[in-house]
Amino acid sequence: MSKIEIIRAESVETIMDIPVIIVGGGGTGLCAALAVRDAEVDVLVIERDRQPLGTTSMSTGLIPAAGSKAQMAKTIDDSPEIFAQDIIAKTKGKVDQALVSHLTEQSARTIDWLMEEHEIALSLVDGFTYPGHSALRMHGMPSRSGGELMGALAAACEAAGVDILTDATVDALYVNAEDRIIAVGATRPGGGQDVIGCNALILACCGFAGNQEMVAELIPELEHATFHGHPGNKGHAVFWGQELGASMADMSAYQGHAGLAAGYGIPILWPLIAEGGIQVNRAGQRFSNEAAGYSEQAVKVLEQEGHVAWSIYDETRHQIMEQFDDYQQAKSAGCLMTADTLEELAKQAGIAVEGLKASVADTWALVDSAKPDQFGRSFAGKQKLAAPFYAVRVTGALFHTQGGLEVDRDARVLKTDGTIFPNLYAGGGAARGISGPGADGYMAGNGLMTATTLGRLAGEHAARSSAATNV
Repeated sequence: MSKIEIIRAESVETIMDIPVIIVGGGGTGLCAALAVRDAEVDVLVIERDRQPLGTTSMSTGLIPAAGSKAQMAKTIDDSPEIFAQDIIAKTKGKVDQALVSHLTEQSARTIDWLMEEHEIALSLVDGFTYPGHSALRMHGMPSRSGGELMGALAAACEAAGVDILTDATVDALYVNAEDRIIAVGATRPGGGQDVIGCNALILACCGFAGNQEMVAELIPELEHATFHGHPGNKGHAVFWGQELGASMADMSAYQGHAGLAAGYGIPILWPLIAEGGIQVNRAGQRFSNEAAGYSEQAVKVLEQEGHVAWSIYDETRHQIMEQFDDYQQAKSAGCLMTADTLEELAKQAGIAVEGLKASVADTWALVDSAKPDQFGRSFAGKQKLAAPFYAVRVTGALFHTQGGLEVDRDARVLKTDGTIFPNLYAGGGAARGISGPGADGYMAGNGLMTATTLGRLAGEHAARSSAATNV
């Protein structure tokens, strides 16, 4: 990691002064910027890449929300309270329940705001629910891709007059004796540094999944996991938080994924499992409750021989997957295997034929009996796997971390004594998430829900507070 630091100073010479500075141009940063501009306050997003992408660009771009107008148009029976209870149940209560309630209450406003105020073409995803979600509440772009979402957010920022400084890495914060951020230092590729003053700073630079030393220290179970995330996730926000005395929590929490196509680096998304597909090891045997969640399943896959497994499904689940851009990429890359018989599929995949046949036969019996299996998974109400069959070889991956700086209802960063920093905000991977302390509390989309909603809340509050302060 390049040198990053906190510089204590009461004043500093700057090349310019901006009311609100945002570090990071991913989903959190651009949502925050839109909210600042809605208040007609000037904002500068500083992004290390040549264009705003972030972790959001590598996701499906699906944002869960309860009570949105898109939900109401389809008469979906859901509410912020139901959504909050789903999250609390998935984390086994090991989560900041007050923050969960607040974010679920605000989630629909975020979706409606993006769609109505900034013309982001989100629509409700129907046909299936992800593990842990008790209602249809995912909202996504037409291609169901984070890249398309980031493109739309970038276009909205351009229309709103958001200034984005690219190819610049913030590696220094200037902080006065009152713990107020007065400026940031941004280094260009050539090595020169620009010092820019601000009234408020929003940390939207994600977590530390791309920092191997921090992952090894804080999440040792992912020793063999493939990192599949934005390379900018180096832990800058965590470092600054430690140096400033910020409160941090759930540092062992993360979003894993048990469906990264091995050797291809393309996520094979979880609807094929949630709708009745299975995972087997080289012996053709199932080894866990795959439907519990793709995050916690990642470690279980990594425990198998060669740190790989095979996702097994059929034409019915294949048709469900066709709507996802990632799946189209997987098809084009040639990492999907298909055959008319399990014998042929096993031969293609290089797994034990008898084990695979027995595993699939077991699922057929479980569909008929509607009883849970030895892992606690139920196949009740699912269609039996039927020819033609599909398989894809997958490994466990680390997508992004979920622990970080603790924030209040307005995304203001908290100190270890519970007080609030005067003008420091955090969202997305830079902030503590709502997944509890490990991998098993993560529910699909909750990373993007906190990213977009905390981003909006941070932008709204920062705009109000900075407008009342002269730069």
